[in-house]
Amino acid sequence: MPDSEKTDSMTADVRSEVKRLRDALHHHNYRYHTLDDPEISDTQYDRLLQRLLELERAHPQLLTPDSPTVRVGAPPLEKFETAAHSVPMTSLDNAFSDGDILYFDQRVRKLLDTGKPVLYTAEVKIDGLAVEMVYEKGRLVQATTRGDGARGEVITDNIRTIRSVPLVLRATGSWPVPDLLDVRGEVFMDRAGFSSLNIHREKSGLPLFANPRNAAAGSLRQLDSRITATRPLKIFCYGVGRFQGPRPHTHGRLLDCLATFGFTVNPLTRAALSITAVLAFYRELAATRNALPYDIDGMVIKVDELADQERLGAKARSPRWAMAYKFPAAQETTRILDIEVQVGRTGALTPVAILEPVSVGGVTVSRATLHNEDDIAQKDIRLGDTVFVERAGDVIPRVVKAVTSHRTGAETVFRMPAACPVCGEPTVREIDAASGKRGAVTRCVNAACPAQVRENIRHFAAKGAFDIDGLGDKLISRLVDRQLIQNAADIFDLTKDTLADVDRMGEKSAENLAAAIEQSKRIPFSRFLFALGIRYVGEGVADLLARAFPDLNTLMAADKDRLLAVDGIGERIAESLVHYLSQPRNREMIHRLLDSGISIRYPETEGTGRLTGKTFVLTGTLSTMTRAQAKQHIGRLGGKVTGSLSTHTDFLVAGAAPGSKLAKARNLNIRILDEEAFQQLLSDAPGSS
Repeated sequence: MPDSEKTDSMTADVRSEVKRLRDALHHHNYRYHTLDDPEISDTQYDRLLQRLLELERAHPQLLTPDSPTVRVGAPPLEKFETAAHSVPMTSLDNAFSDGDILYFDQRVRKLLDTGKPVLYTAEVKIDGLAVEMVYEKGRLVQATTRGDGARGEVITDNIRTIRSVPLVLRATGSWPVPDLLDVRGEVFMDRAGFSSLNIHREKSGLPLFANPRNAAAGSLRQLDSRITATRPLKIFCYGVGRFQGPRPHTHGRLLDCLATFGFTVNPLTRAALSITAVLAFYRELAATRNALPYDIDGMVIKVDELADQERLGAKARSPRWAMAYKFPAAQETTRILDIEVQVGRTGALTPVAILEPVSVGGVTVSRATLHNEDDIAQKDIRLGDTVFVERAGDVIPRVVKAVTSHRTGAETVFRMPAACPVCGEPTVREIDAASGKRGAVTRCVNAACPAQVRENIRHFAAKGAFDIDGLGDKLISRLVDRQLIQNAADIFDLTKDTLADVDRMGEKSAENLAAAIEQSKRIPFSRFLFALGIRYVGEGVADLLARAFPDLNTLMAADKDRLLAVDGIGERIAESLVHYLSQPRNREMIHRLLDSGISIRYPETEGTGRLTGKTFVLTGTLSTMTRAQAKQHIGRLGGKVTGSLSTHTDFLVAGAAPGSKLAKARNLNIRILDEEAFQQLLSDAPGSS
């Protein structure tokens, strides 16, 4: 037999064995991690994996990204790239009492315009790191962190090292594998794995991790995925973004579907619960949480019907169909040594308790917010008090209450200063326009206050805004103190020579900063809006505005009604925008920014065509397409979809079981389209007027 034929035969045999080994390893991963019902021992599994490694090393042309051997990691990256989430990964609103959950249920039923009970899925809230995994034709092609909700860091190599993550989806008779699937999950480290990791680090002379969440986050964000591969990471999957193909109608069945594909879903998840059963399950979890092998900080409640989730939609930063019911935070006692008053970028004065350091839930706490003067008075908290401290939502330290029985008489009552502690100008407590009552927040109204200037510039230059590398807090303070910058526009007047004269700034540092300032001038519209520091306009709201308005001039000319027509923009945000953009000093600063050479990148329009300039609102359920698909069709033809009706709305698309929007549309004389008329509008060649 010729040598070439022998080689071909051997290669065919090797390919066959490699395929058999990979299929077997994927199967045993599923049995072990998803079903918790292994068919072979760990030693047998390791033998199969070792044999596959040997074959791939001998025949590197056979190595593929979905091979189980990628669990060992890949060579280090220089830095993480970022990628956009096709569907934003929003955060959740929090509830802290049964009353909050009952109000959530009441609001859901009101928005759905139904008198019938709504069923929910309840899941444990894992204290970990949210990620998204993208599968094309059933194969993992990309994984990202949640990031800011719109974009996340690409961590594909690191995610592949987690054994409970399927590299190839299982095809079963229950549900066909979708052509495109975005799966969301929470990566975490259980207590045993965390303890083992810290023991190993201690023996190696390395610093210990403070808690399992920090350990998981640090492990997942390693530039060298071979390090990640050595960490005991796990994942529970809880939802999807895109799902191209037939899918279940409820969230509970969706999770069952993910499990059949090979994903690990938390076994404590319960579906189709009444709101009463939800509350009972919460109490059950609260009583047993310490017995679980991993940390949880609450329960997540989701409307079970996926069609209802689509009808409810989302606010700027959170869905209307889900809520996190948090457990009471861990508490410790300590003593208030002092109360400092900080001045924020909006002039708000915030009292901060300086504490005797105390460990709360594995984190050392030495400072805690006291919110405002009314909060301090209501809790009767005094300087020198012994107090209970907790990490609210297991994250933000706060003072809960004073232990009055420990008082000695030396404690003193706190008063908010009548003058700004930074600039010395008088402080005021504003009157709430809606209620006519005195507001809770004390403010410094001096826009030139150095503290406000510093905080505004820090916000302007931060990541998520202009992201000016090298313009840190200490340098900003020096530039403000020398009056080289008094607002954000002054940044772009700085030169290399000016910067080189600033204390502790070398020539090379000045050159680098000048280059970073110049590089920052090309910026997306949403980040430009966020950088302005407009009250209530965070990154999520800025993104909504950037997509709703074609350019800055149109936004600056918009009135309150036009702003309210944007889905996710409420009264408070609209009023804040109108106020900010009407102030001469703010408009002058914006014009100075543009005159300095800043180039705003506007989002690419989703489409131009016969629906350009037309605004749609959707209500009810469509039988031939999902709400997301309807939005895509409208967007491709140049139209926009908002969540609320106004005089600016052109069409209401009414599917089955429409809500109260139908009657409102009739009152406003808005054209109403049933599903047939809507489809006709999408397919018609003529204009849509």
